[in-house]
Amino acid sequence: MNAIPLIFTSGWASGVNAYAVVLLLGLLGRFGDAGSVPPVLERTDVLVAAGVLFLCEAVFDKIPYVDSVWDAIHTVIRPIAGATVGALLASHDPGSLGEVAAGAVGGTTALVSHGIKASLRMAVNTSPEPASNIAISLLEDLSVAGLVVLAVFHPWIAATGAAVLLVLGGLLVWFAVTRIRRFLQRRRERRAARGGVPVGAG
Repeated sequence: MNAIPLIFTSGWASGVNAYAVVLLLGLLGRFGDAGSVPPVLERTDVLVAAGVLFLCEAVFDKIPYVDSVWDAIHTVIRPIAGATVGALLASHDPGSLGEVAAGAVGGTTALVSHGIKASLRMAVNTSPEPASNIAISLLEDLSVAGLVVLAVFHPWIAATGAAVLLVLGGLLVWFAVTRIRRFLQRRRERRAARGGVPVGAG
């Protein structure tokens, strides 16, 4: 049953940084004696590829607007990664979920968390300075690392944390969208008011 919360948490984390999930799980399985990690993730070629891609993401994810392009590219990649990791975890623990169901849980959770991440990043990019992007990216990286490590050793606690972050992220997106809509509405109203004033008035 430990695979179920691990699948959910790894799905959430994959939607934020899929390469970090693969890298961390592989390292924990290979050097941390984590029995819940499938051996395929511990392979040297998998670890090297995940490490290189993680470094790329660590750079691109902290550059304003480049991060949004990177997110757009990964709209397909992150859910697939979440589904793949979920299926691998299920196959390694046959008593939990079927591989198809586990893939659906991991992929769907990754898609939702990716959508939240990408939406919040677009909102952050309205700020002209890069400090906010760097801070948000570092916070995301630390959250992924902390929850993935916690999920390996305390899966249900980690799954609870991932669920809370999903809800909070959804609320933040709703708040940001509401504020943006209000801002656009006020700007349209000001333009309409200016357009209704006669040219020679005053």
